[in-house]
Amino acid sequence: MATTRTAHTVWEGNLLEGRGTVSFDSSGIGSQPVSWPARSEQPGGLTSPEELIAAAHSSCFSMALSHGLAGAGTPPTRLNTRADVTFQPGEGITGIHLTVEGDVPGLDAQGFESAAQDAKKNCPVSQALSGTTITLTATLV
Repeated sequence: MATTRTAHTVWEGNLLEGRGTVSFDSSGIGSQPVSWPARSEQPGGLTSPEELIAAAHSSCFSMALSHGLAGAGTPPTRLNTRADVTFQPGEGITGIHLTVEGDVPGLDAQGFESAAQDAKKNCPVSQALSGTTITLTATLV
């Protein structure tokens, strides 16, 4: 069964001086303020499209990796995934780097790297972002 998730943003003012609020409608987890300076300079307590992409990518990748590892008979005890989304004003998103540390009993570093590469390639968010360079560092702990 397909699912649809919804968020919306209300923006007021021009790009450089304006501000907006992104609301997470499906989950009801609330709203977060956004602005151009928070996107192109320092966050200052506000979020950005890139941070939201990083959240989506790190969680999707973790789910895909967990599923792949369990399917191979080596379910993880714990995965800690970070997604760094780089934004260059005037160019856009120039890359995403995933860093995952995993506690996976019975799996060696090569097996973990292989599973992580597969998850990077096949997680739905990676596929949606296929026009962007995505790199990966995978480490067993």
